Amino acid sequence: MPVHGGKLVGRALKHAGVECIFTLSGGHIMPIYEGALDEGIRIIDVRHEQAAVHAADAWSRLRPGSLGCAILTAGPGVTDGVTGVANAWRANSPILVIGGQGPLNNLRRGSLQEMDHVSVMRPITKWADACYDTKRLPEYVEIAVRHAVSGIPGPAFLEVPMDVLMGEAEFDETWFPKTRCVPPRLAPDRNDVLAALKVLRHARRPVLMAGTGVKWSGGGEALRRFIQETRIPTFTNGMGRGLVRFDDPQFFNRIRKEALKGCDVFMIAGVALDFRLRFGQAVPPDAKIVQLDVESQLIGQNRSAEASVVGNIGLTFEMMLQVMKEESIQLDFTALRDELRERETEIEAGFQTQLDSDESPVDPLRMCREIRDFIDEDTILIGDGGDIVAQASKVIPVRQENCWMDPGPLGTLGVGMPFALAAQLACPDKRILIIYGDGAFGLNGFEYDTAVRFKLPIVGIVGNDAAWGQMMRPQALLYGEDRLVATQLSYTRYDKVVEALGGHGEYCERPEEIRPALERAFNSGKPALVNVKLRQDVKGIKGSTYV
Repeated sequence: MPVHGGKLVGRALKHAGVECIFTLSGGHIMPIYEGALDEGIRIIDVRHEQAAVHAADAWSRLRPGSLGCAILTAGPGVTDGVTGVANAWRANSPILVIGGQGPLNNLRRGSLQEMDHVSVMRPITKWADACYDTKRLPEYVEIAVRHAVSGIPGPAFLEVPMDVLMGEAEFDETWFPKTRCVPPRLAPDRNDVLAALKVLRHARRPVLMAGTGVKWSGGGEALRRFIQETRIPTFTNGMGRGLVRFDDPQFFNRIRKEALKGCDVFMIAGVALDFRLRFGQAVPPDAKIVQLDVESQLIGQNRSAEASVVGNIGLTFEMMLQVMKEESIQLDFTALRDELRERETEIEAGFQTQLDSDESPVDPLRMCREIRDFIDEDTILIGDGGDIVAQASKVIPVRQENCWMDPGPLGTLGVGMPFALAAQLACPDKRILIIYGDGAFGLNGFEYDTAVRFKLPIVGIVGNDAAWGQMMRPQALLYGEDRLVATQLSYTRYDKVVEALGGHGEYCERPEEIRPALERAFNSGKPALVNVKLRQDVKGIKGSTYV
Protein backbone atom coordinates (compact mmCIF):
# COMPACT_ATOMS: atom_id res chain seq x y z
CA MET A 1 0.00 0.00 0.00
CA PRO A 2 1.57 3.34 -1.02
CA VAL A 3 1.71 6.02 1.69
CA HIS A 4 3.28 9.46 1.83
CA GLY A 5 6.51 10.11 3.71
CA GLY A 6 4.81 11.74 6.67
CA LYS A 7 3.24 8.41 7.59
CA LEU A 8 6.64 6.72 7.42
CA VAL A 9 8.09 9.37 9.73
CA GLY A 10 5.16 8.92 12.13
CA ARG A 11 5.77 5.18 12.39
CA ALA A 12 9.52 5.71 12.78
CA LEU A 13 8.93 8.21 15.59
CA LYS A 14 6.66 5.70 17.31
CA HIS A 15 9.44 3.10 17.11
CA ALA A 16 11.79 5.68 18.65
CA GLY A 17 9.60 6.04 21.73
CA VAL A 18 8.30 9.50 20.81
CA GLU A 19 5.02 10.15 22.63
CA CYS A 20 4.60 13.85 21.95
CA ILE A 21 5.89 16.28 19.33
CA PHE A 22 6.20 20.04 19.77
CA THR A 23 5.74 22.20 16.71
CA LEU A 24 4.47 25.35 15.05
CA SER A 25 2.39 24.80 11.95
CA GLY A 26 4.09 25.04 8.57
CA GLY A 27 3.35 23.78 5.08
CA HIS A 28 6.69 22.02 4.71
CA ILE A 29 6.00 19.63 7.62
CA MET A 30 2.24 19.00 7.59
CA PRO A 31 2.51 15.38 6.35
CA ILE A 32 4.30 14.48 9.61
CA TYR A 33 1.24 15.59 11.58
CA GLU A 34 -0.84 13.11 9.60
CA GLY A 35 1.61 10.34 10.44
CA ALA A 36 1.72 11.31 14.11
CA LEU A 37 -2.08 11.20 14.35
CA ASP A 38 -2.08 7.68 12.87
CA GLU A 39 0.40 6.54 15.54
CA GLY A 40 -1.31 8.19 18.52
CA ILE A 41 1.52 10.68 19.01
CA ARG A 42 0.28 13.85 20.68
CA ILE A 43 0.87 17.14 18.84
CA ILE A 44 1.41 20.32 20.88
CA ASP A 45 1.57 23.49 18.80
CA VAL A 46 3.30 26.45 20.39
CA ARG A 47 3.64 30.14 19.49
CA HIS A 48 7.37 30.19 18.67
CA GLU A 49 9.70 27.47 17.39
CA GLN A 50 12.26 28.21 20.11
CA ALA A 51 9.61 27.11 22.61
CA ALA A 52 9.01 23.89 20.66
CA VAL A 53 12.67 22.88 20.94
CA HIS A 54 12.92 23.90 24.61
CA ALA A 55 9.85 21.77 25.32
CA ALA A 56 11.44 18.79 23.54
CA ASP A 57 14.55 19.32 25.69
CA ALA A 58 12.51 19.23 28.91
CA TRP A 59 10.56 16.17 27.77
CA SER A 60 13.80 14.18 27.33
CA ARG A 61 15.01 15.28 30.76
CA LEU A 62 11.82 14.09 32.46
CA ARG A 63 11.05 10.96 30.44
CA PRO A 64 14.24 8.96 29.75
CA GLY A 65 13.56 6.52 26.94
CA SER A 66 10.88 8.75 25.43
CA LEU A 67 12.79 11.09 23.18
CA GLY A 68 11.84 14.76 23.02
CA CYS A 69 10.97 15.79 19.46
CA ALA A 70 10.40 19.13 17.75
CA ILE A 71 9.11 19.53 14.19
CA LEU A 72 10.00 22.85 12.53
CA THR A 73 9.01 24.30 9.19
CA ALA A 74 11.65 25.53 6.76
CA GLY A 75 13.65 28.77 6.86
CA PRO A 76 12.68 30.95 9.83
CA GLY A 77 11.00 27.96 11.44
CA VAL A 78 14.36 26.20 11.68
CA THR A 79 16.33 29.35 12.54
CA ASP A 80 13.84 30.25 15.27
CA GLY A 81 14.62 26.85 16.80
CA VAL A 82 18.40 27.31 16.74
CA THR A 83 18.57 28.77 20.27
CA GLY A 84 16.67 25.78 21.64
CA VAL A 85 19.02 23.39 19.85
CA ALA A 86 22.09 25.24 21.11
CA ASN A 87 20.74 25.08 24.65
CA ALA A 88 20.14 21.34 24.38
CA TRP A 89 23.66 20.96 22.94
CA ARG A 90 25.31 22.60 25.96
CA ALA A 91 22.95 20.81 28.39
CA ASN A 92 23.61 17.38 26.78
CA SER A 93 19.90 16.79 26.22
CA PRO A 94 19.10 14.11 23.63
CA ILE A 95 16.43 15.49 21.30
CA LEU A 96 15.36 14.96 17.70
CA VAL A 97 14.61 18.03 15.60
CA ILE A 98 13.11 17.54 12.14
CA GLY A 99 13.15 20.51 9.80
CA GLY A 100 11.29 21.11 6.58
CA GLN A 101 12.91 22.22 3.31
CA GLY A 102 11.84 23.44 -0.09
CA PRO A 103 11.26 20.81 -2.80
CA LEU A 104 14.36 18.87 -3.77
CA ASN A 105 13.48 19.23 -7.46
CA ASN A 106 13.81 23.00 -7.06
CA LEU A 107 17.03 22.89 -5.04
CA ARG A 108 19.08 26.11 -5.34
CA ARG A 109 16.35 27.79 -7.42
CA GLY A 110 15.11 29.99 -4.59
CA SER A 111 12.10 28.16 -3.18
CA LEU A 112 10.09 29.76 -0.41
CA GLN A 113 12.09 29.64 2.84
CA GLU A 114 14.89 27.63 1.24
CA MET A 115 18.25 27.77 3.01
CA ASP A 116 21.06 25.44 4.06
CA HIS A 117 19.67 24.30 7.42
CA VAL A 118 22.11 21.42 7.83
CA SER A 119 25.13 23.73 7.77
CA VAL A 120 23.46 25.97 10.36
CA MET A 121 22.74 23.05 12.67
CA ARG A 122 25.91 21.03 12.26
CA PRO A 123 28.05 22.94 14.85
CA ILE A 124 25.39 22.61 17.58
CA THR A 125 24.25 19.02 17.07
CA LYS A 126 25.75 15.56 17.38
CA TRP A 127 24.45 14.72 13.91
CA ALA A 128 22.84 16.78 11.15
CA ASP A 129 21.87 15.51 7.70
CA ALA A 130 19.11 15.46 5.08
CA CYS A 131 17.11 12.60 3.59
CA TYR A 132 16.38 12.73 -0.14
CA ASP A 133 14.64 9.36 -0.56
CA THR A 134 11.09 8.84 0.78
CA LYS A 135 11.47 5.14 1.48
CA ARG A 136 14.63 5.76 3.54
CA LEU A 137 12.99 8.20 5.96
CA PRO A 138 12.66 5.61 8.79
CA GLU A 139 16.32 4.71 8.36
CA TYR A 140 17.34 8.36 8.76
CA VAL A 141 15.13 8.80 11.83
CA GLU A 142 16.83 5.81 13.46
CA ILE A 143 20.30 7.17 12.65
CA ALA A 144 19.39 10.52 14.18
CA VAL A 145 18.01 8.93 17.35
CA ARG A 146 21.04 6.66 17.71
CA HIS A 147 23.38 9.64 17.60
CA ALA A 148 21.24 11.70 19.99
CA VAL A 149 21.17 9.16 22.82
CA SER A 150 24.62 7.54 22.54
CA GLY A 151 27.72 8.50 24.51
CA ILE A 152 27.50 12.15 25.50
CA PRO A 153 23.84 12.76 24.60
CA GLY A 154 22.70 15.77 22.59
CA PRO A 155 20.49 17.02 19.76
CA ALA A 156 20.24 15.52 16.28
CA PHE A 157 18.79 17.35 13.26
CA LEU A 158 17.12 15.79 10.22
CA GLU A 159 16.08 17.87 7.21
CA VAL A 160 13.42 16.55 4.84
CA PRO A 161 12.53 18.39 1.60
CA MET A 162 8.83 18.92 1.00
CA ASP A 163 8.57 16.70 -2.08
CA VAL A 164 10.42 13.87 -0.31
CA LEU A 165 8.02 14.12 2.63
CA MET A 166 4.99 14.22 0.33
CA GLY A 167 6.38 11.50 -1.93
CA GLU A 168 5.06 7.96 -1.73
CA ALA A 169 6.57 4.61 -0.85
CA GLU A 170 5.17 1.15 -0.31
CA PHE A 171 4.52 0.88 3.42
CA ASP A 172 4.86 -2.92 3.49
CA GLU A 173 8.17 -2.79 1.63
CA THR A 174 9.75 -0.07 3.77
CA TRP A 175 12.46 -1.02 6.25
CA PHE A 176 11.79 0.22 9.78
CA PRO A 177 15.05 -0.35 11.67
CA LYS A 178 15.02 -1.43 15.28
CA THR A 179 15.48 1.81 17.23
CA ARG A 180 17.24 1.89 20.57
CA CYS A 181 16.03 4.85 22.66
CA VAL A 182 18.35 4.23 25.62
CA PRO A 183 22.08 3.58 25.10
CA PRO A 184 23.80 0.48 26.50
CA ARG A 185 25.37 0.86 29.96
CA LEU A 186 29.09 0.57 29.29
CA ALA A 187 31.02 -0.83 32.23
CA PRO A 188 34.16 0.90 33.55
CA ASP A 189 37.59 -0.73 33.82
CA ARG A 190 38.28 -2.27 37.24
CA ASN A 191 41.89 -1.04 37.26
CA ASP A 192 40.69 2.53 36.73
CA VAL A 193 38.28 2.13 39.63
CA LEU A 194 41.10 0.86 41.85
CA ALA A 195 43.24 3.87 40.90
CA ALA A 196 40.42 6.26 41.80
CA LEU A 197 39.87 4.55 45.15
CA LYS A 198 43.61 4.72 45.88
CA VAL A 199 43.50 8.50 45.54
CA LEU A 200 40.45 8.71 47.81
CA ARG A 201 42.06 6.38 50.34
CA HIS A 202 44.83 8.94 50.95
CA ALA A 203 42.49 11.95 50.95
CA ARG A 204 41.86 14.00 54.08
CA ARG A 205 39.52 16.69 52.75
CA PRO A 206 37.81 15.27 49.64
CA VAL A 207 34.75 16.82 48.03
CA LEU A 208 32.42 15.19 45.47
CA MET A 209 30.35 17.01 42.87
CA ALA A 210 27.73 15.16 40.82
CA GLY A 211 26.30 16.63 37.64
CA THR A 212 24.47 16.10 34.40
CA GLY A 213 26.37 12.96 33.38
CA VAL A 214 25.09 11.10 36.45
CA LYS A 215 21.51 11.94 35.50
CA TRP A 216 21.91 10.67 31.92
CA SER A 217 23.65 7.53 33.24
CA GLY A 218 20.68 6.76 35.47
CA GLY A 219 23.16 6.75 38.33
CA GLY A 220 21.24 8.50 41.08
CA GLU A 221 20.62 5.47 43.26
CA ALA A 222 24.24 4.24 43.02
CA LEU A 223 25.53 7.75 43.78
CA ARG A 224 23.40 7.95 46.91
CA ARG A 225 24.66 4.56 48.14
CA PHE A 226 28.27 5.61 47.56
CA ILE A 227 28.04 8.86 49.51
CA GLN A 228 26.13 7.21 52.34
CA GLU A 229 28.85 4.55 52.57
CA THR A 230 31.76 7.01 52.52
CA ARG A 231 30.14 10.12 54.13
CA ILE A 232 31.92 12.25 51.53
CA PRO A 233 30.66 15.88 51.38
CA THR A 234 28.68 16.20 48.16
CA PHE A 235 27.51 19.04 45.94
CA THR A 236 25.45 18.88 42.77
CA ASN A 237 25.20 21.05 39.69
CA GLY A 238 23.42 21.04 36.34
CA MET A 239 20.91 18.23 36.00
CA GLY A 240 22.52 16.59 39.01
CA ARG A 241 20.34 18.77 41.26
CA GLY A 242 17.92 16.53 43.10
CA LEU A 243 20.00 13.36 42.69
CA VAL A 244 20.87 13.76 46.38
CA ARG A 245 18.05 14.79 48.70
CA PHE A 246 18.42 18.18 50.34
CA ASP A 247 18.10 16.57 53.78
CA ASP A 248 20.79 13.95 53.14
CA PRO A 249 23.55 14.54 55.75
CA GLN A 250 26.18 14.43 52.99
CA PHE A 251 24.52 17.09 50.84
CA PHE A 252 25.69 20.73 50.86
CA ASN A 253 24.72 23.74 48.74
CA ARG A 254 25.86 26.93 50.50
CA ILE A 255 29.51 26.30 51.30
CA ARG A 256 30.77 25.17 47.91
CA LYS A 257 33.39 27.90 47.44
CA GLU A 258 34.98 27.29 50.85
CA ALA A 259 34.84 23.51 50.57
CA LEU A 260 36.52 23.49 47.17
CA LYS A 261 39.16 25.98 48.25
CA GLY A 262 40.13 23.71 51.14
CA CYS A 263 39.90 20.31 49.46
CA ASP A 264 42.82 18.00 48.69
CA VAL A 265 40.83 15.75 46.32
CA PHE A 266 38.03 16.93 44.07
CA MET A 267 35.95 14.07 42.71
CA ILE A 268 33.76 15.07 39.79
CA ALA A 269 31.09 12.76 38.40
CA GLY A 270 29.53 13.88 35.12
CA VAL A 271 30.68 17.44 35.76
CA ALA A 272 32.55 19.68 33.32
CA LEU A 273 35.40 21.85 34.58
CA ASP A 274 33.88 24.84 32.81
CA PHE A 275 33.14 28.43 33.83
CA ARG A 276 31.05 27.25 36.77
CA LEU A 277 34.25 25.88 38.36
CA ARG A 278 36.52 28.58 36.94
CA PHE A 279 37.82 26.09 34.38
CA GLY A 280 39.28 23.93 37.14
CA GLN A 281 40.84 26.78 39.13
CA ALA A 282 38.12 26.75 41.81
CA VAL A 283 40.15 24.08 43.61
CA PRO A 284 43.76 24.47 44.84
CA PRO A 285 46.51 23.75 42.29
CA ASP A 286 47.87 20.92 44.43
CA ALA A 287 44.48 19.23 44.85
CA LYS A 288 44.06 15.97 42.97
CA ILE A 289 41.23 15.48 40.49
CA VAL A 290 39.32 12.21 40.28
CA GLN A 291 37.07 12.33 37.21
CA LEU A 292 34.21 9.98 36.33
CA ASP A 293 32.49 10.43 32.97
CA VAL A 294 30.86 8.64 30.08
CA GLU A 295 33.38 9.47 27.34
CA SER A 296 37.18 9.60 27.40
CA GLN A 297 37.18 12.86 25.43
CA LEU A 298 35.74 14.59 28.50
CA ILE A 299 38.62 13.54 30.73
CA GLY A 300 41.28 16.14 31.46
CA GLN A 301 39.61 19.15 29.87
CA ASN A 302 41.03 22.34 31.45
CA ARG A 303 42.84 20.36 34.13
CA SER A 304 44.50 16.94 34.22
CA ALA A 305 43.01 14.17 36.32
CA GLU A 306 45.06 12.19 38.80
CA ALA A 307 42.69 9.26 38.23
CA SER A 308 39.81 8.82 35.81
CA VAL A 309 37.12 6.25 35.15
CA VAL A 310 35.24 6.11 31.84
CA GLY A 311 31.90 4.36 31.52
CA ASN A 312 28.33 4.60 32.69
CA ILE A 313 28.64 6.63 35.89
CA GLY A 314 26.00 4.63 37.75
CA LEU A 315 27.92 1.44 36.99
CA THR A 316 31.13 3.18 38.09
CA PHE A 317 29.71 3.95 41.53
CA GLU A 318 28.39 0.39 41.77
CA MET A 319 31.83 -1.02 40.91
CA MET A 320 33.52 1.30 43.40
CA LEU A 321 31.30 -0.02 46.18
CA GLN A 322 31.91 -3.60 45.05
CA VAL A 323 35.70 -3.16 44.92
CA MET A 324 35.72 -1.44 48.31
CA LYS A 325 34.02 -4.50 49.76
CA GLU A 326 36.23 -7.02 47.98
CA GLU A 327 39.48 -5.19 48.78
CA SER A 328 38.44 -4.15 52.32
CA ILE A 329 38.85 -0.47 51.49
CA GLN A 330 37.23 1.71 54.10
CA LEU A 331 36.46 5.34 53.38
CA ASP A 332 34.91 7.45 56.12
CA PHE A 333 34.86 11.24 55.85
CA THR A 334 32.39 11.86 58.67
CA ALA A 335 34.65 14.34 60.49
CA LEU A 336 35.01 16.56 57.42
CA ARG A 337 31.27 16.32 56.71
CA ASP A 338 30.41 17.45 60.24
CA GLU A 339 32.92 20.31 60.10
CA LEU A 340 31.41 21.60 56.85
CA ARG A 341 27.89 21.20 58.25
CA GLU A 342 28.67 23.60 61.07
CA ARG A 343 29.97 26.17 58.59
CA GLU A 344 26.99 25.75 56.29
CA THR A 345 24.63 26.36 59.21
CA GLU A 346 26.52 29.59 60.00
CA ILE A 347 26.14 30.82 56.43
CA GLU A 348 22.42 30.08 56.43
CA ALA A 349 21.98 32.05 59.64
CA GLY A 350 23.77 34.98 58.00
CA PHE A 351 20.88 35.77 55.67
CA GLN A 352 18.01 34.82 57.97
CA THR A 353 17.14 38.51 58.37
CA GLN A 354 16.38 38.76 54.65
CA LEU A 355 14.43 35.51 54.66
CA ASP A 356 12.22 37.02 57.35
CA SER A 357 12.08 40.56 55.91
CA ASP A 358 8.67 42.26 55.98
CA GLU A 359 9.64 45.18 53.76
CA SER A 360 7.71 46.32 50.70
CA PRO A 361 8.59 46.11 47.86
CA VAL A 362 9.52 42.54 48.74
CA ASP A 363 13.05 41.39 49.55
CA PRO A 364 14.04 38.78 46.90
CA LEU A 365 15.12 36.26 49.52
CA ARG A 366 11.80 36.61 51.35
CA MET A 367 10.03 35.72 48.12
CA CYS A 368 12.26 32.64 47.82
CA ARG A 369 11.45 31.67 51.40
CA GLU A 370 7.74 31.87 50.68
CA ILE A 371 8.23 29.54 47.71
CA ARG A 372 10.34 27.19 49.85
CA ASP A 373 7.64 26.97 52.50
CA PHE A 374 4.88 26.41 49.93
CA ILE A 375 6.24 23.64 47.69
CA ASP A 376 6.07 19.92 48.37
CA GLU A 377 7.55 16.75 46.88
CA ASP A 378 4.98 16.79 44.10
CA THR A 379 6.25 20.13 42.77
CA ILE A 380 8.58 20.45 39.79
CA LEU A 381 10.46 23.76 39.86
CA ILE A 382 11.73 25.49 36.73
CA GLY A 383 14.22 28.33 36.97
CA ASP A 384 14.03 30.98 34.25
CA GLY A 385 16.00 34.07 35.16
CA GLY A 386 19.28 35.42 36.47
CA ASP A 387 19.49 36.83 40.00
CA ILE A 388 16.22 35.47 41.28
CA VAL A 389 17.09 31.92 40.19
CA ALA A 390 20.58 32.17 41.71
CA GLN A 391 19.05 33.23 45.01
CA ALA A 392 16.35 30.57 44.81
CA SER A 393 18.98 27.85 44.39
CA LYS A 394 20.45 28.78 47.77
CA VAL A 395 17.12 28.80 49.60
CA ILE A 396 14.70 26.42 47.90
CA PRO A 397 15.43 22.69 48.27
CA VAL A 398 15.27 20.31 45.34
CA ARG A 399 13.41 17.54 47.03
CA GLN A 400 14.10 14.70 44.63
CA GLU A 401 15.40 13.79 41.18
CA ASN A 402 13.74 15.52 38.21
CA CYS A 403 12.15 18.17 40.44
CA TRP A 404 14.34 21.05 39.22
CA MET A 405 15.09 22.24 35.68
CA ASP A 406 17.00 25.23 34.41
CA PRO A 407 18.57 25.99 31.01
CA GLY A 408 22.03 24.63 31.82
CA PRO A 409 25.43 26.08 30.93
CA LEU A 410 24.26 28.09 27.89
CA GLY A 411 22.20 30.19 30.31
CA THR A 412 19.31 30.66 27.88
CA LEU A 413 16.50 32.79 29.23
CA GLY A 414 12.96 32.01 28.10
CA VAL A 415 12.93 28.29 28.94
CA GLY A 416 10.30 28.70 31.67
CA MET A 417 6.96 28.11 30.00
CA PRO A 418 8.32 25.79 27.26
CA PHE A 419 9.91 23.56 29.91
CA ALA A 420 6.70 23.77 31.94
CA LEU A 421 4.54 22.70 28.99
CA ALA A 422 6.57 19.52 28.62
CA ALA A 423 6.72 18.96 32.38
CA GLN A 424 2.95 19.19 32.84
CA LEU A 425 2.33 16.90 29.86
CA ALA A 426 4.97 14.37 30.90
CA CYS A 427 4.05 14.48 34.62
CA PRO A 428 0.33 15.31 34.81
CA ASP A 429 0.14 14.43 38.51
CA LYS A 430 2.84 16.96 39.47
CA ARG A 431 2.46 20.65 40.27
CA ILE A 432 4.62 22.80 37.99
CA LEU A 433 5.99 26.10 39.30
CA ILE A 434 8.16 28.43 37.22
CA ILE A 435 10.41 30.90 39.04
CA TYR A 436 10.79 33.84 36.65
CA GLY A 437 12.87 36.93 36.47
CA ASP A 438 10.85 39.75 34.93
CA GLY A 439 13.31 40.00 32.05
CA ALA A 440 13.06 36.29 31.31
CA PHE A 441 9.26 36.36 31.31
CA GLY A 442 9.28 38.67 28.29
CA LEU A 443 10.99 36.11 26.06
CA ASN A 444 8.46 33.27 25.95
CA GLY A 445 5.71 34.47 28.27
CA PHE A 446 3.26 34.34 25.40
CA GLU A 447 3.39 30.55 25.65
CA TYR A 448 0.78 31.02 28.37
CA ASP A 449 -1.54 31.01 25.36
CA THR A 450 -0.39 27.45 24.62
CA ALA A 451 -0.98 26.40 28.22
CA VAL A 452 -4.48 27.89 28.10
CA ARG A 453 -5.35 26.15 24.82
CA PHE A 454 -4.20 22.77 26.12
CA LYS A 455 -5.65 23.32 29.62
CA LEU A 456 -2.34 22.89 31.44
CA PRO A 457 -2.58 24.39 34.97
CA ILE A 458 1.00 25.66 35.14
CA VAL A 459 1.83 28.38 37.68
CA GLY A 460 4.60 30.95 37.41
CA ILE A 461 5.89 33.45 39.94
CA VAL A 462 7.74 36.54 38.70
CA GLY A 463 10.33 38.31 40.84
CA ASN A 464 9.66 41.73 39.34
CA ASP A 465 12.36 44.30 40.13
CA ALA A 466 11.85 46.27 36.91
CA ALA A 467 15.39 45.56 35.76
CA TRP A 468 17.83 43.16 34.19
CA GLY A 469 19.30 43.02 37.68
CA GLN A 470 22.23 40.72 36.97
CA MET A 471 23.45 43.23 34.37
CA MET A 472 22.36 46.45 36.06
CA ARG A 473 24.55 46.08 39.16
CA PRO A 474 27.88 45.46 37.39
CA GLN A 475 27.00 48.23 34.93
CA ALA A 476 26.45 50.66 37.80
CA LEU A 477 29.65 49.50 39.49
CA LEU A 478 31.80 49.83 36.38
CA TYR A 479 30.36 52.94 34.78
CA GLY A 480 28.28 54.70 37.43
CA GLU A 481 24.59 54.77 38.29
CA ASP A 482 24.10 57.73 35.96
CA ARG A 483 25.24 55.55 33.02
CA LEU A 484 22.66 52.78 33.25
CA VAL A 485 21.48 51.79 29.80
CA ALA A 486 19.58 48.76 28.41
CA THR A 487 19.20 47.29 31.90
CA GLN A 488 16.06 49.01 33.20
CA LEU A 489 12.52 47.75 32.73
CA SER A 490 9.13 48.76 34.19
CA TYR A 491 7.06 47.26 36.99
CA THR A 492 4.88 45.74 34.29
CA ARG A 493 1.67 43.95 35.29
CA TYR A 494 2.56 40.60 33.77
CA ASP A 495 -0.32 39.09 35.74
CA LYS A 496 -2.72 41.16 33.60
CA VAL A 497 -1.07 39.79 30.45
CA VAL A 498 -1.77 36.24 31.62
CA GLU A 499 -5.35 37.16 32.52
CA ALA A 500 -5.86 38.58 29.02
CA LEU A 501 -4.66 35.27 27.55
CA GLY A 502 -7.31 33.39 29.56
CA GLY A 503 -5.26 32.50 32.64
CA HIS A 504 -5.34 33.53 36.29
CA GLY A 505 -3.32 36.49 37.59
CA GLU A 506 -2.18 37.58 41.05
CA TYR A 507 -0.27 40.71 42.10
CA CYS A 508 1.69 41.04 45.35
CA GLU A 509 3.40 44.04 46.91
CA ARG A 510 3.85 42.65 50.42
CA PRO A 511 5.51 39.36 51.45
CA GLU A 512 2.53 38.08 53.43
CA GLU A 513 0.46 38.22 50.23
CA ILE A 514 2.64 35.70 48.37
CA ARG A 515 1.57 32.38 49.87
CA PRO A 516 -2.18 33.07 49.63
CA ALA A 517 -1.62 34.18 46.04
CA LEU A 518 0.19 30.93 45.23
CA GLU A 519 -2.61 28.92 46.80
CA ARG A 520 -5.25 30.76 44.78
CA ALA A 521 -3.18 30.35 41.62
CA PHE A 522 -2.94 26.57 41.95
CA ASN A 523 -6.54 26.26 43.08
CA SER A 524 -7.75 28.19 40.03
CA GLY A 525 -7.13 25.15 37.81
CA LYS A 526 -5.86 27.52 35.11
CA PRO A 527 -2.44 28.55 33.86
CA ALA A 528 -1.58 31.27 36.37
CA LEU A 529 1.01 33.90 37.18
CA VAL A 530 1.88 35.50 40.53
CA ASN A 531 3.59 38.85 39.91
CA VAL A 532 5.65 39.96 42.95
CA LYS A 533 6.98 43.51 43.15
CA LEU A 534 10.55 43.22 44.42
CA ARG A 535 12.93 45.79 45.82
CA GLN A 536 15.27 47.04 43.10
CA ASP A 537 18.92 46.86 44.15
CA VAL A 538 21.24 48.92 41.98
CA LYS A 539 24.34 48.47 44.16
CA GLY A 540 23.75 44.91 45.31
CA ILE A 541 21.35 42.79 47.29
CA LYS A 542 21.79 44.44 50.65
CA GLY A 543 23.34 42.42 53.41
CA SER A 544 23.49 39.38 51.15
CA THR A 545 26.25 37.15 49.87
CA TYR A 546 24.61 37.26 46.43
CA VAL A 547 26.24 40.31 44.84
